[in-house]
Amino acid sequence: MTPRRNDPRFGPDDPSTPPEPDREAAGDPGRAGADPGDDEDAPQRADRLAREEAEDAEFDAAIKAIVSSGLIAGPDPGVVEEIRAGGDARREDSPEGEGLGGRSGAPAGDRPAGEAEEAGPSREALDAARLLALDEKVEEIYHEILTRAPEHKVQPTLQRVRDVLEMMGDPQRSYRAIHITGTNGKTSTSRMVEALLRERGLRTGRFTSPHLESVRERICIDGRAISREGFIAAWEEVEPFIDLVDADSQASGGPRLSFFEVFTVMAYAAFSDAPVDVAIVEVGMGGVWDATNVLDADVAVIGPVALDHERWLGSTLQDIASEKLGIVKPGCTVVCAAQPVAVAEMVRERAAELGARLVESGPDLRVVSRETAVGGQLVTVRTPAARYEDVPLSLRGAFQADNAAVALAAVEALFGGAALGGDVVEHALMSVASPGRLETVRTSPAVLVDAAHNPHGASALADALIEYYPGRLVGVVAMMADKDAEAFLGELEPVLEAVVVTGMSGERAMDAEELAGIARDVFGRDRVEVERDLLAAIDRAATLAEEDDDAPMTSPAVVVTGSIQLVGAARSLMGRPAPDGA
Repeated sequence: MTPRRNDPRFGPDDPSTPPEPDREAAGDPGRAGADPGDDEDAPQRADRLAREEAEDAEFDAAIKAIVSSGLIAGPDPGVVEEIRAGGDARREDSPEGEGLGGRSGAPAGDRPAGEAEEAGPSREALDAARLLALDEKVEEIYHEILTRAPEHKVQPTLQRVRDVLEMMGDPQRSYRAIHITGTNGKTSTSRMVEALLRERGLRTGRFTSPHLESVRERICIDGRAISREGFIAAWEEVEPFIDLVDADSQASGGPRLSFFEVFTVMAYAAFSDAPVDVAIVEVGMGGVWDATNVLDADVAVIGPVALDHERWLGSTLQDIASEKLGIVKPGCTVVCAAQPVAVAEMVRERAAELGARLVESGPDLRVVSRETAVGGQLVTVRTPAARYEDVPLSLRGAFQADNAAVALAAVEALFGGAALGGDVVEHALMSVASPGRLETVRTSPAVLVDAAHNPHGASALADALIEYYPGRLVGVVAMMADKDAEAFLGELEPVLEAVVVTGMSGERAMDAEELAGIARDVFGRDRVEVERDLLAAIDRAATLAEEDDDAPMTSPAVVVTGSIQLVGAARSLMGRPAPDGA
């Protein structure tokens, strides 16, 4: 696939277009108020009419989108009426360049003196309508992909993904890549790598999962979620090839591409089309058979390995590590976070076997020191190439400092092991964001959200809460049914005064009463309440947090945790903007 530069499909979501220049002011007074057909030859007129027909069709689609979306019953029904008011007037009688906003019954020059111009729809209304139409299309595509096998069902083959990408010209080979696996910290590490690369002036693509609020978050270009138009275009580009491979697979008794396989193909194609210089790709689950593993990355990052997804990856750390080490390829550089002894030995053996350079946590890759600071922390990090002193990091917690060290080493490795400039590191890490990771979404009292969903993540969260929030803490928790809820809650019990168990949609979600029973075993009956509605659960937790909070110089807080899906819902309820401009 040949990268197509400056592709408008991947531009901003702003659907407005700049107005044409004022012809009269530009020295063409004869065009002011003139009928657009007066001086046209036949081809010009045909082109103009074709453009106008396309705009009319877009206008009608926008009206339908507003009506079908239920905006009429929303906060400003007058918007729809405003658009409808101009909907029947024909463009043929409007001055050229006036656009949809200038639909009127007669040219301005022919309108009787004193007759008011008929009101047309505002540009803001048309923009809103177009965004609604685009959102509707994105949702339609998303729900179509959702009919496929879910992303947590990993099948032991990469052939279907390889076949689709080969038909498309192997777009994943058109850029360099950093591939990231591990049980926890993948997304935050991905975001720090992205920030460092962008600060170096490189164009980036980032593929992470699952999403918090919008499916477009999964595919980011230059730190922004892929545009609505870009998402639609990516699907339309890959769909014919996916259909061909689906048909071939089903003809031999196999399945269609899965949900995650489709999104992987879309991401790799979108990155090539953008085009990006470097892709930062987060493994969906495991490594060996993960759809992303068709990538031959320059750098393979192995984040902390812990027990999670045992149903699919195995019941021991060694089983899980073996799966994750599948992303290590011959000749790449492996950057490895601190690991249990047995896992660290497996990493060394794998790197030696494949002739990969290994950079592992130890004397040459570590956090030398850290201290809390307003808005985050100050960290000093040692890597094989440099010592980065007192770097401001906007993310809180010791685990984020560890992630920063790994991110720095990964980017150094991409540049051949060279040190990064101090300004690059400082500017990148002081402004990096990781939504849903120890994020404050409301104040008075503080409401925090954290996507921890396994015991290892809960332990890291508990340490950060002790460090940053010494006041009375109450948790709001929901979890997936396949998670080790007892161990997860056990890590949080010492730091939470109480927990409010809430509900969560989806067939994989654990029933609130079942989770509450586990919570009562861990916390005791008097420290557990159930409130299925999430907003009511947060409000109840806030009330509990503020009760008897007489400790001087401390503030109560609510912590929403246990599931990425829960955190996304809480962010939305608290009015936080969707991540990455999605």
